Amino acid sequence: MFKVLKARFRQKYRTGKFPESAPPNLPPHFCGVPEIHPGAEKPGLAEVCPTGAISVVPDLTLDLGRCIFCGKCAEHSPEAVRFTREYRMGTARRESLVLSGRPYAADAEFDAGIRKLYGHSLKIRQVSAGGCAACELDFNVLHTLAWDMGRFGIQAVASPRHADCILVTGPVSRNMLTALQKTFEAMPRPNLVIACGTCAVSGGLFAGSPEVNGALDGILPVDLYVPGCPPHPATLLEALLRFIGRKA
Repeated sequence: MFKVLKARFRQKYRTGKFPESAPPNLPPHFCGVPEIHPGAEKPGLAEVCPTGAISVVPDLTLDLGRCIFCGKCAEHSPEAVRFTREYRMGTARRESLVLSGRPYAADAEFDAGIRKLYGHSLKIRQVSAGGCAACELDFNVLHTLAWDMGRFGIQAVASPRHADCILVTGPVSRNMLTALQKTFEAMPRPNLVIACGTCAVSGGLFAGSPEVNGALDGILPVDLYVPGCPPHPATLLEALLRFIGRKA
């Protein structure tokens, strides 16, 4: 016990001040919400996107739910697409992720009923439905000392019977469909569903494959969409806090 206390004293306080001192310390190469400028695109812009997130007919749009933030569109047409440092992307509406010339605005707040039920405690069962482990790892980061999402009353649980919501990552592979549905059915009601990452939101790079079921909202009722490939820990934690009406 003495050794534990000694180590704790030597290490000092390691948890970051996010969200009190927002924005968080983002890496130099971080790609946040893009700015779209219709009419400034170069020919062939839609073709450079590996997931079909960009459409130029009738006007330029970019679907954040399909975007993997590779930056190829910005390299091709920097006057039309520019990735910002804005990390707040979580939304309750799938259509809000389709960007045009209007500035992107994250939902100021979510359903008051969610805030009333889960504002002080949210138990999450994470389900990897065929993911590559990137989204899963960045969700796990939120359990570490640096982020410590437990200080907000948000915790991961081992059983869906103890969960308020499931956080799904991956494009829902054919082999994971039944397991995902059984997990959802095992949860007590009312329950919530979070689509975490581009694969869960739209199928991502795997959309259209016969081995995946694609967008999660075609299988379960989704309450929160968090795009990204993978979503930065700050993006996911901020969305979760706003989702349950917590500020700090």
